[in-house]
Amino acid sequence: MAKVKFNEEKCKGCKLCVEVCPKKIIVINSDKLNTKGFHPAGVKEMDKCIGCAFCATICPDVVIEVEK
Repeated sequence: MAKVKFNEEKCKGCKLCVEVCPKKIIVINSDKLNTKGFHPAGVKEMDKCIGCAFCATICPDVVIEVEK
């Protein structure tokens, strides 16, 4: 099973990963703020991740790590 890790402190909440995810499992956490004042992205259903790494590839701040 694939696993995705987000460095929430560096995430700017740009939503590029949300848009590119083919399984639509990445969401912006509107209940949480990081120290920079942004709402970070995260995975809502990790078991549905296919490990495509589209999210990590498109992230301009390199905050996403995908493990297969």
